[in-house]
Amino acid sequence: MSFIVVIPARYASTRLPGKPLSDIAGKSMLQHVWERAGTSAASEVVIATDDERIEAACADFGARCLMTRADHASGTDRLAEVVEQLGLTEKHIVVNVQGDEPLIPSAVIDQVAGNLQRNPSASMATLCEVITDATVLRDTNAVKVVFDENGRALYFSRATIPWPRDHEGSDGEMPEGQWHRHIGIYAYRAGFLKRYSQWQPAPLELTESLEQLRALYKGESIHVEPACAAVPGGIDTPADLDRVRGLFAQPRKPGSPD
Repeated sequence: MSFIVVIPARYASTRLPGKPLSDIAGKSMLQHVWERAGTSAASEVVIATDDERIEAACADFGARCLMTRADHASGTDRLAEVVEQLGLTEKHIVVNVQGDEPLIPSAVIDQVAGNLQRNPSASMATLCEVITDATVLRDTNAVKVVFDENGRALYFSRATIPWPRDHEGSDGEMPEGQWHRHIGIYAYRAGFLKRYSQWQPAPLELTESLEQLRALYKGESIHVEPACAAVPGGIDTPADLDRVRGLFAQPRKPGSPD
């Protein structure tokens, strides 16, 4: 299996300006993500940015960095430009690893790439996890996904889907059934990325603010599977950053995963 990893990294962030360069245990958040991705089976790891400060930081820790336009509507659109710059073939697999996931296990990077390779009818592949907490189920920042018996995504939403019609419990009670939180790691075929970048943002995408809905709106197939390892949440706020810094400050246990 051959694939590359691309890490989109923007300096601007409403809730945490300069987020990719935030220090965690003596390294930038972005360097931690790059190092994690480098332990996967990817043939290459590339960082894509539109900011010279991030480009300079990449040079300092030895990462390959591609400068991309600043006007991309989404990270997926930015990856399409990377595909163009690298001259990748239509079937080449590209894995999008978010630049705010310094604890992402390399196993899930390999998993999502392998899933796309094994499902030739899919244009994209992504991962999920079972929701066991009612607070997460009702959190609009936790994206939910439903999929069919073959692992094809039916819909992604910030709302609670599916909704249990007869549930009469309190908001803090988990209803009967099974729900899945979407994990924001994607594998794409390069040819799909080229098509994606030529489409206008879809109405569903704009309503939910979820870029993967553009693919479903256009009739593309997205493969979904539960992640093979726990994926800690990304860093969106100062509180998230403090939490992750605390995790890095803890002594590592012998035999713990990368």
